[in-house]
Amino acid sequence: MKFCNLLCALVYSILIAGSQFSMADACTGVRLIAKDGSSVYGRTMEWGTFDLNTRVAVVPRGYNFTGLTPDGHNGKKWQAKYGFVGLDMLGKDLFADAQNEKGLSIGLFYHPGFAEYMDYDKTEASNTITAVDLVSYILSQFATIDEVKKGMESVIVVPVVEKAIGIPVQAHWMVTEPSGKSIVIEYLDNELHIFDNPLGVITNSPSFDWHMTNLRNYVNLSAVAIPSKKIEDMNFSPLGGGSGMIGLPGDFTPPSRFIRAVAWSQTARPLEKSREAVYELFRILDNFNVPLGAAEGSDHVGTNIDGMRSATLWTTAWDLTEKKLYFHTQHNRRVRMVDLNKINFTIKGIKNIPLDEKKEQDTKDITPFN
Repeated sequence: MKFCNLLCALVYSILIAGSQFSMADACTGVRLIAKDGSSVYGRTMEWGTFDLNTRVAVVPRGYNFTGLTPDGHNGKKWQAKYGFVGLDMLGKDLFADAQNEKGLSIGLFYHPGFAEYMDYDKTEASNTITAVDLVSYILSQFATIDEVKKGMESVIVVPVVEKAIGIPVQAHWMVTEPSGKSIVIEYLDNELHIFDNPLGVITNSPSFDWHMTNLRNYVNLSAVAIPSKKIEDMNFSPLGGGSGMIGLPGDFTPPSRFIRAVAWSQTARPLEKSREAVYELFRILDNFNVPLGAAEGSDHVGTNIDGMRSATLWTTAWDLTEKKLYFHTQHNRRVRMVDLNKINFTIKGIKNIPLDEKKEQDTKDITPFN
């Protein structure tokens, strides 16, 4: 009886853990460093409940921000020292992925069940922001990872309900500078945690340090094929290429995607410069495209996927050295580019550009004609 109860409890625990990951928190971020020291960062954006209607946004220097608190827009006030380009969400100035004119980049990634922000204190409202303010705060104020680490110690991040999903946005962030140096910012147990990210990879829950520990379960993975083996009088050899990666997890859960992202990025072909690294980054990120029904939010009430073709809404590649954004979307796989070097960051107000002029594939007809 005791064994049965123990077994039931164990199964229940596994099911609970599985249901937590079954939300398929499916965004994946990767950084690559070329042989000349230049770097690129990119990510997939998955959301299976509704289209985030993302736009490219140009945020100028001098733009005035006010942090959001549970009481409204009465939080920290700051002015942008640096302009930046970001990909927004929900038709609002809420940025999921962005890079500033100094080449510093940041991605916001879903972190359900683990993100626990600081408690709100009205007397500290003037130094308070919420999760969706963090991208704007970091990119408009800082140019390096060291500046980010120091600056994050003096700001309070609290939970504020986002009306579109009915709960506070539970997030963590990957920040990368042009040198390739990268960190992950998390709020765990109401405290700020900043982790160095030497491998340049991020997914979702659990916490980043857990993912790094979990890598030890896959130290056997190799890009080199398994050699043939003789047993008795029989010779056994791999059926094909890729045998060194036997055991690589293939599901959409965050732990499995983290392992795959490390495996693919660490075995990437040699890259001379960041321009070539952009090609490799898109190749790697294409391994993480998620179909509708398998991505975060797909189990929410009120799902509206009309007009959506994929849970992977868009994929980015930011050249941190040449300061360019490349992206493609669920509707159009043609890669488009935004050159930060050519942007006038002294404009007034935020300028928005749709990701897709038309929500259809840009196809070139090369049929030969007589």
